[in-house]
Amino acid sequence: MFITLMKSKIHRAKVTEANLDYVGSITIDEDLMEAADLMKNEKVQIVNNNNGHRFETYVIPGSRGSGMICLNGAAARLVHPGDIIIIISYGMFERKEASEFTPKIIFVDENNSVKEIKGEEKHGHIYQS
Repeated sequence: MFITLMKSKIHRAKVTEANLDYVGSITIDEDLMEAADLMKNEKVQIVNNNNGHRFETYVIPGSRGSGMICLNGAAARLVHPGDIIIIISYGMFERKEASEFTPKIIFVDENNSVKEIKGEEKHGHIYQS
C-alpha cells in the first residue's frame, strides 16, 4: 500500500506576477525549486492565504535568484501580485519509506529568498516572513 505525504513546500511565498495569457502553470525561481526538491513539470498544489483558493498546476522554472512566483493561464485569475501563497508537493511512499521520510519545508523572506529550511511543522508555531 502507498501513502501520499507532503514531500516539500514553499511556505508564504509572495506572488510576483499573474500572467493570464500564458498557457498554464506556476513559474518558480530555480533556487526555490532546488531548495524544495521540485522538478520541472511536477504537479503542485497552491494555497492562496489571501482568498482561500486551493488549486493544482505544474511547475516551470523561472530565472535563478529572481524570486519569481508567477501564476500563469487560468490560475492567474485566482491570485494577485502580492498575495501570499503556499506551494505544496506530494509524494507516494510505501509505509516503511513514509515512516523514515523527512519533508523539506522552505521558509522564504519578503523577496522569496530562502530564509530557513526545516524538516517538520509543529502545531501552534506561527511563521511570518
